[in-house]
Amino acid sequence: MSSSLENTTSKRIIFFLLVLVSIYVLFPILVVFMNSFKGRLFISTEPFKLPTTNPENPTFVGFSNYVTGITKIKFFSAFGYSLWITTASVAGILLISSMLAWFITRVKNKVTDIVYYTLVFSMIVPFQMVMFTMSKMANILHLDNPIGIILVYIGFGAGMATFMFAGFIKSIPLSMEEAAMIDGATPPQIFFMVIVPMLKSIGITIAILEIMWVWNDYLLPYLTIGTDYKTIPIAIQYLRGGYGAVDMGAMMAMLVLAMLPVIVFYLSCQKYIIKGVLAGAVKG
Repeated sequence: MSSSLENTTSKRIIFFLLVLVSIYVLFPILVVFMNSFKGRLFISTEPFKLPTTNPENPTFVGFSNYVTGITKIKFFSAFGYSLWITTASVAGILLISSMLAWFITRVKNKVTDIVYYTLVFSMIVPFQMVMFTMSKMANILHLDNPIGIILVYIGFGAGMATFMFAGFIKSIPLSMEEAAMIDGATPPQIFFMVIVPMLKSIGITIAILEIMWVWNDYLLPYLTIGTDYKTIPIAIQYLRGGYGAVDMGAMMAMLVLAMLPVIVFYLSCQKYIIKGVLAGAVKG
């Protein structure tokens, strides 16, 4: 009886702590959303108050901040560049990393070991250590454009993706591939018809992590493609005027629009995250 009571109490404590963590994470997002409907002056003076239409002190301005922000930063152009770069980069990372992980997991020799541990080592190297060299090389190799930057993102994202894919593929019985080979399947057919369908959960997990990184990234696009092709994070910075002036209303509205696609994608795929991470940890 006492053990069940202790289990119930511990579960309640854990639940309470998780609620606190959720509030801590969600509160900034709610504040940004709430302030996106306020006048710019009230955002600084009354940041935590709900927008109101009180005639004596009206703080609610409707969607005017959204209209102003979309017009000022050419939001749809920036959205197009961000969507293209994110989609192509993540697709490339998933395809190349999964194929590489399958190869280095099934083919064991010194070369594959060196490739694997090199990719793992790249995960712990801070971007700030290589950003100036990388931007210079991107310029020399003519990768400073919306197509070339995709190769840069694939290079930076391959380490973690290959590591997670390799951990998952190690849990797949080799007998399944041997059976397909006996039936006459070629290596590409084995990969795309046998391995890829089983990589769904871990693939979606990696896609979510990579999408959040690429979509929200500011420094790499700024150093590589500059202001010629503005992604959303770069475009939002142009709401800062001279002498530190900032259109806070429009900035809050654009931050909401920037967060929205990632939040929707995350919520629609969240059930795969824990499943994929646990699967990738098997025999990892």
